[in-house]
Amino acid sequence: MRTARPPEGVRPPLRGEAPSRGVARHAWWPWLKRIATWSFFGLVAWLLVRQARTIDWSEVLQAVLEIPLPALLAALLLAACSFAIYSTYDLLGRHMTRHRLGTSTVMGVTFISYAFNLNLGSLIGGVAFRYRLYSRHGLDNLTITRVLGFSMLTNWLGYLVVAGLAFFFWPMALPPEWRIEEDGLRILGGTLIVLALAYLILCAVAREHTWEFRGHELQTPALGMALLQLAMSCTNWALIGGVIWLLLQQQLPYPQVLAVLLVAAVAGVITHVPAGLGVLEAVFVALLSHQIATDRLLGALLAYRAIYYLLPLCIASAAYFLTEVRARQRRRRAAAAGP
Repeated sequence: MRTARPPEGVRPPLRGEAPSRGVARHAWWPWLKRIATWSFFGLVAWLLVRQARTIDWSEVLQAVLEIPLPALLAALLLAACSFAIYSTYDLLGRHMTRHRLGTSTVMGVTFISYAFNLNLGSLIGGVAFRYRLYSRHGLDNLTITRVLGFSMLTNWLGYLVVAGLAFFFWPMALPPEWRIEEDGLRILGGTLIVLALAYLILCAVAREHTWEFRGHELQTPALGMALLQLAMSCTNWALIGGVIWLLLQQQLPYPQVLAVLLVAAVAGVITHVPAGLGVLEAVFVALLSHQIATDRLLGALLAYRAIYYLLPLCIASAAYFLTEVRARQRRRRAAAAGP
């Protein structure tokens, strides 16, 4: 294999020679990211431990038992609607990639992946399960990657808009000791909305809808598809916020609960903690414990985890088991039939 010669006057580094300043600076970047991530994780862990020492967990359990049955049923309904909407994200990816898997198959794969993603993390749920299940149905890796990428884009596009609107029009009431002005949250909200609008403008003006970026092809949808992405994802995030709001028995304004959920979602992504375990609770306690009793707050969050995390995981585990059994049966029939 031929290698490109360096420009005149520029010699390659000798063995054992220290890299150039630009390379060294670039090599520090991963370490800075790790330090920032672990620092944030340490802050969340400190908040969680600090609050856990002052909590009477028997009162938390009592708060869970005191949630009215109608509120639990309404939260279950909203959670089911949320999973139904999220399960259609990959249908948008099917439209973009033109693969021919059936609607029920695509929604089943998305549901299983989403449930495992929530509980075990994106690499196991969102990525590994999609590749395994879709490849079982004959999709190639490139198609699976495009479907996965478009689904993630759909999810975070709605996040930008919902978070932007919540922070801009209904900035949350932060604890007094935080000393953060509402103007700062409004600026953040406006920035998020501008980013989402930039994506919509790109989809509207792009003619080929295909872009080259560092050797990879990026495909943007038409404006109509982008608006559909936006509507579906915004609805989904709004439903998730509604689940917690109902479990809190509507003691706080809905926009405020939704805004705190959106902050907790980003905190969970940054810390890479599966299911955001402890992170979700730490963020809610830090931002809302000055307005609502901590035991009631944690009781609602425990009920939320049972409804939105554990129950779907049980259903998805059973569905995945059946999928594996059917796949083995198909292989045995194919082997028995011969070449």
